[in-house]
Amino acid sequence: MLVGRRYRLEFTPEQAELAHRFGRVCRSVWNTALEQRRVYRRRGAFIGYAEQCRQLADAKAEHTWLADAPSQTLQQTLKDLDRACTRHGAFTVRWRSARRWRPSFRFPDAKQIIVERLARRWGRVKLPKLGWVRFRWSRPLGGQTRSATISCDGGHWFVSFLVEDGQATPVAHPGPVVGADRGVTVAVATSDGELFDRPFITSGQAARYRRLQQLARTRRGSNRRTAVVAKLGAVMRRVRHRRVDFHTQTAHWLTQRYGTVVLEDLKTANMTASATGTAQAPGHRVAQKRGLNRAILDKGWRGLERALTGAARRTGTRIVKVNPAYTSQTCSACGSVDARSRESQARFACISCAVVLHADVNAAVNIRNAAGHAVSGRGDLAAGRSAKRQPPRARSRRHAAPAARGIQALQDLEEVNSRILPTWPPDSRIL
Repeated sequence: MLVGRRYRLEFTPEQAELAHRFGRVCRSVWNTALEQRRVYRRRGAFIGYAEQCRQLADAKAEHTWLADAPSQTLQQTLKDLDRACTRHGAFTVRWRSARRWRPSFRFPDAKQIIVERLARRWGRVKLPKLGWVRFRWSRPLGGQTRSATISCDGGHWFVSFLVEDGQATPVAHPGPVVGADRGVTVAVATSDGELFDRPFITSGQAARYRRLQQLARTRRGSNRRTAVVAKLGAVMRRVRHRRVDFHTQTAHWLTQRYGTVVLEDLKTANMTASATGTAQAPGHRVAQKRGLNRAILDKGWRGLERALTGAARRTGTRIVKVNPAYTSQTCSACGSVDARSRESQARFACISCAVVLHADVNAAVNIRNAAGHAVSGRGDLAAGRSAKRQPPRARSRRHAAPAARGIQALQDLEEVNSRILPTWPPDSRIL
């Protein structure tokens, strides 16, 4: 099983400057190669990884600064770009901005990576053109190294080893089935009634962050602005680490106890799209939508899903995704569907059978039940992608519409077009 091991590096000033240079070169190669792919696509042609690697070798003779970075890191950058364009398309993949992108590069050849332990708390790794670099031995490596990725976060450098630990995923987990509902007030609610949540930022840090945001209204490029932005990043880095820790612990608890975890198939990127609209068609309730987007992103719905997928490899737990349509409006006791039953964020009171439940727990029970129905309301299998159909309106409070359980086909929303940055004059060469 391939796992990741992350450690904090202790660069010398010369090594830190060299690592920054490697990152800048890799960013330039990424942006130039991406622009080249877009130019080819506009002309109706195609260029792939092999041809770009060949042109990169020729470009090194004309641009000596390309030779500052190891060849394997530049080739790995082109390989990552090729994988991203194959999966998402050349016009959807984003540029690497000099202001927002955190420097990172990868050494894919395990033969050129040597890891040694120096003491109980220290180790060192030998990397091409960087030499021996010390790092904090915070946990055992636990296997054979396959690759190493160097990244910078908040002024500190880290190395992430891809390790083969020799373990295999169990065939199956004997535990029961549980439904998990992700919310904006409570992060996770299970069908068994457990609620998982924690604050990721303290009140003092929130006040400090708001105060620093006001100080950040300074002249662009000034030293004061740079210092304030660094302090803002330090606060949010702590928030991000708390969120990752919460996701890891919650995923570990769920996968250790349950054999199948059922989630809603949520399109987080579409759900958190801006509602500002355009000048011709301005959006509606922009402030409310902005608050909802921030609440969704703060809970980290996508991060919890990734943590569950990673933890399930250790236990053999199955991660099942179901259609999220009407899970919060359906009564888990009688199956009636009515939006009026959802009285508030935390209270669900069915207007048909008068049962009162926690709204998130009720939704989690519906999510769990949806995984057991193979045929949807459209008559196709749950794995299909049929169009969403509104359930019939209830004739009276005693005769509500039946639950739309098992519907696994909610038509995907249109993907948000990524913002295309201004490009330089097109050229057929990589540089």
